[in-house]
This record gives sequence, C-alpha cells and structure tokens, in this order.
Amino acid sequence: MSRSRSTLLPVSLLLALSVLAFFATGCRRLAAPPEKVYVCVRRTYLRDRVAAVSNRTAEVLNGQTLTVLEHGRRFLRVRTPDGKTGWIEDHLVIDQKTYDAFQKLATDNRNDPVTATAVLDDQLYMHVSPGRDTDHFYLLPANSKVTLLIRASVPKSGQAPASLARLAEAAPQGASAKGQASGPQQPPPPPMEDWWLARDAKGNTGWMLASRLYIDVPDAIAEYGEGQDFVGAWKIATINDPQSDAPNHEVPEYLTVMAPPQSGLPFDFNQVRIFTWSRNHHRYETGFRLHPIQGFLPVKIFTAPGPKGSEVPAFSFLLGYNDNVKVDPETGVARPVNPRTIEYELIDTQVKRIGPDMAPIEIRHEGEKRAAKKLHHPARHKRR
Repeated sequence: MSRSRSTLLPVSLLLALSVLAFFATGCRRLAAPPEKVYVCVRRTYLRDRVAAVSNRTAEVLNGQTLTVLEHGRRFLRVRTPDGKTGWIEDHLVIDQKTYDAFQKLATDNRNDPVTATAVLDDQLYMHVSPGRDTDHFYLLPANSKVTLLIRASVPKSGQAPASLARLAEAAPQGASAKGQASGPQQPPPPPMEDWWLARDAKGNTGWMLASRLYIDVPDAIAEYGEGQDFVGAWKIATINDPQSDAPNHEVPEYLTVMAPPQSGLPFDFNQVRIFTWSRNHHRYETGFRLHPIQGFLPVKIFTAPGPKGSEVPAFSFLLGYNDNVKVDPETGVARPVNPRTIEYELIDTQVKRIGPDMAPIEIRHEGEKRAAKKLHHPARHKRR
C-alpha cells in the first residue's frame, strides 16, 4: 500500500504541472495584441526623452503605424516598424478606434455612385466626419484628384454635427391671440459650410472641406456656369463633326447639375442642364435646362430603348422639397423623405421625359408653386 502511494505522488505532481502549463499557454494566447497608433500629421519626429532639450530618434510620416510601448502625460513612447523608438505627442496620432472608423467609411461607401471628380487646391486632410474639429487622418497633397460621393452641411462655427438636430427641432415661437410673443426669440442658425465624402486613388475615404475642392469640369463648358457652381458634369453622348478639333472629330456632349454658390442649401442642386454640340455653329449650346428645382444626388446615366430598336442615352436624378427633407443629425447629410425619381432620354438634341413617374414637376422657388411643363422644352440658343 505504501508503495502504491509513493507511485501516485509523482503522477499527481505531474498532472498539476500539466494544468499549470496549460493555463500559462492559454494566458499567452489570450494576451492583448500590442496597442497601435497612426500618424495623423504630415511628418514629425520621435524624441529620446520628454524634455525641453531632446534628440531626434526617427522621422515618421502621415499614415505610418506605430506600436505603443509606454503611456506618459500627453506623450507616448512608441516603436516604428523598423525598430526605432522614441516619444511622440499624443495629439499627433489617432488611436485604433478612430483608424477603424476610417476603414469603416471606406467599406460602407465602397460601391457608392461617384458624383463628380475634384482637384485639391492645396494639401488637405480627410476627416472621419464633417467638421473642422473632428478627427483627421489622411493628408492628401495639392493637386490630388478625388472622387466625390456624398454632400453634407454642418455649422461653420465648429459646433459638432449633432447640433444640427437641435437646430432642426428649434421651431419658431408663435404669437399669442393678443399678438404678443409666447416665448423668447430663437437665435439665428449659425453659418454653414459644405463637406464632401471623398475617395482618393488609393481607396482612402473621408470627409473633405468643399471650399478647398474644385469640381473637375471640362474646359469647353466651364465658362458657361453663369454664376452657378457645377456640382457634377458627365459625358452623356458624342456627336461627329468633321470640322471640330476633337479627337477623331467625336465631340462629347455633357449632362451637368448646378447649384447657387452658397453653403448649407437643403438640396444638392437646383438646375439640370445639357450642353449639346451644334454642327452648324461648331460650338456648345444649351440643349436642355430644368430650373429651378430641388434635386438630390445621385445622378445616374444609362441607356433606354430608342427609335427602331436602338439604344439612346438617358439619365435620372432624385427630386424633393425642403419641407420634406430629413437631415442626418450625425453627418449633416440632407435626404428627401419621399423622393421622386425623374428620368429623361436624349435623342440627337431633343430631351424627352420617360419613366414610370410622368407627373408634372412642380417648382417651389421663393414660395412660388407652378408646373414646370414649359421648362421641358430646350432653351433658346444664344451666341456666347
């Protein structure tokens, strides 16, 4: 019996050691991955100490990934991918949560239709949400081209986009039966500024300040804006003119949408205009204009059945009114609650209404309501 007990003792000890080894291995597997941060400025340097006098240990650039080794007061000790270490101010980097938010923007809007292309007038950051005070990350150099996806308007004063909800809920105070105000007057809304959700050539996606972007409009029609801002311009057809200077004498014709040059509008554009090419005068002329409306993106270009079984270019856009528009309190994106999809086709130089929705387009402009049937006819051509 004593021999049996002496034999079992090492076995018990061996089992205990095995359990400890198992839990130790599991703890190592469950250990949190190293904390990562990402450089959100153009370039900066790591320092060997947090002091008024320090030495540079490494240069880091926008978008670079750093591993956090130690947290200090307003500083982080980090390691670069090539093993260099040093201290960096925490406001010069974004954390993993913010980085993931940028990745989610790119994923969620990967298949969004492109509204237009634009060029940066100077280097410009992409923000995680509209607003100058929101987190930024990617820095694009001047003259970069980006594709524009969604427009939003937020208060220019630096208020958070969520303040839009409070602005929308603040209804004007009515008057009592005796003509006296029933409450204090509401302050006027703050000035607004427009932002675009944009995507660069690498697929990076973020919100960019609209006033720093120039919509890429063909030079041949850019001068015909008549004081309006181009929101988008698309080639919708081509026409052959042997006397033109276009490649192979194939001249593009353009569909455009425009808006007044101001921010915070409750719609994306108020004018649809098609520039057709005149073979007689060898110049662009206004083949179609619909104005003023309250149009919303996206604008889609497709083909429709034409005469004798042919296919002709066609386009569609969304129509809404500012008394039936919902503003997202988080982003400032305006969307019509019950939008109408309006469709047209282009046959030679004639634009014809098509589609299931053939009800007249009503125009609400400065309080006026009138049918837009007369605007369905091409505008008169004028020599410019």
